[in-house]
Amino acid sequence: MSDQLIVHHCAPTLAGLKAGSLFSCPCRDAGQLTGELRRLNRALAPKGLRVLPLQTEKGRALIYLYRPRALERELAGGEARALLKERGYGAEAACRCLARLARKLRAGEAFPHEIGLFLSYPPRDVRGFICNGACRHKCAGCWKVYGNEAAALRTFEVWRRCTRILEARLAQGYPLEKLAVAG
Repeated sequence: MSDQLIVHHCAPTLAGLKAGSLFSCPCRDAGQLTGELRRLNRALAPKGLRVLPLQTEKGRALIYLYRPRALERELAGGEARALLKERGYGAEAACRCLARLARKLRAGEAFPHEIGLFLSYPPRDVRGFICNGACRHKCAGCWKVYGNEAAALRTFEVWRRCTRILEARLAQGYPLEKLAVAG
């Protein structure tokens, strides 16, 4: 997996603006993927980041890059915690919630739309999508918005700007670990 792919899909997480990001990459060899994830974790752990595979199937891997402390804070919020409980998660640490999410993805049942909570989407919008599907949202960008449209539009713009900046820095030769902020 290329650093360009990671920056394109994970810049706001690298910059400390969100708790986690997802991306998909080719996975023809599980051993090679494991080695690549180890390399990334060694490089990014000092910045407070972790990388792990959530699902691997049909020659692709779904990779989650996240900030454990930020994820813990986001999932501890009242609305997020209530939504997770409704979706079968206990009152457990974020790392256990993440393990449960990975099991749900691997089981191949209905897609776990609570995944938005792990991507820093507002709980109200995650609930709105679960209840309404792709219908009746106010606007769409990185996610479908059912709640505060103005705040979501600001967030979309900040995340887009962050991605452009980090992609430009990567193109100038900055290594991935220098693009990630400590947190």
